[in-house]
Amino acid sequence: LCAGGELFDRIVMKGQYSEREAAKLLKTIVGVVEACHSLGVMHRDLKPENFLFTSTDEDAALKATDFGLSVFYKPGEPFCDVVGSPYYVAPEVLQKHYGPESDVWSAGVILYILLSGD
Repeated sequence: LCAGGELFDRIVMKGQYSEREAAKLLKTIVGVVEACHSLGVMHRDLKPENFLFTSTDEDAALKATDFGLSVFYKPGEPFCDVVGSPYYVAPEVLQKHYGPESDVWSAGVILYILLSGD
């Protein structure tokens, strides 16, 4: 059970994260992306609301959730359906020609939000 709440809520409460704090969280997020992609899974809806902390502790583990839009893919196979959350979606998704790199874009948007607090 992830009793620590969403990453989104922590960002709202905390505001900006230091580079060191953001790097620690992003390492986990990128690890999730890498693990999914190594299994041929594209998440397609990475956003702070879909990451939960295991407890309210400051250094609680972060877990990915909501794989409802995820799909299996083969390398080089383009996708054309527009899915994901508007603020986090890669431009290629809107152009209806994308692959797993769209998850990396979303992770980058999360990093921006962690550092800026916006």
